[in-house]
Amino acid sequence: MWTYLTAGPFASQAELEVWLRQMTSKPDPQPYAVVDAETGKTHGLICYLRIAPESASIEVGWVTFSPILQQTTLATAAQFLLMRNAFALGYRRYEWKCNALNIPSHRAAERLGFTFEGIFRQATINKGRSRDTTWLSILDKEWVKLEPAYLQWLDASNFDADGRQRVSLSTLTRAALAGRED
Repeated sequence: MWTYLTAGPFASQAELEVWLRQMTSKPDPQPYAVVDAETGKTHGLICYLRIAPESASIEVGWVTFSPILQQTTLATAAQFLLMRNAFALGYRRYEWKCNALNIPSHRAAERLGFTFEGIFRQATINKGRSRDTTWLSILDKEWVKLEPAYLQWLDASNFDADGRQRVSLSTLTRAALAGRED
C-alpha cells in the first residue's frame, strides 16, 4: 500500500501521528478519516489536495485504505461523499493522479467514473525513484450524470441478502458517461 505514496510506511503509531499532525497543520492537503459508523473504527485516510479555488479544481489523493476497507461499499461511499462535496462547493474539475505503475489505483479511478487524460512522464521523484504520473478527472458536467449512478449503486436494493452487488458501479458509470460530449 505504501509503495506509491510519498511517505510511509511508518515504523510506529507515534511516527504516523507526527506525520498526520504535519499534514493537518496546513490548509492543503485536507485529510479525512474513513470511519465505519457501525464499529467506530477508522480504516482509512483520504485527502483533498492541490486545492485551487481560483480555477475551481481539486484533487483527491492519499487514498490509504486498510485491507478491511479496500473494495468495500464503505470505500466507495467515502469516495462518493468527497466527490459530491467538491462539486457542491463549486469545483468544476475533480482530479485523481497516481503513479503510472500503480495499476490498481488507475483501475479504481476508472471504476469510479474518472476519465484517463494521459501520463506526465518523469513528473517527479518519489522515494528516490523517477515517477511517471497518470492523470484522470471528472468534470462537473460529467458529475451530473455520475451522481445518479452512484446513488443507484449505493442503494440497498442493489445488494442481495449476502451483500453482493446486483449491478456493478463500473457498469453504471460507463452507462452514465456513454455518448458524452467532450
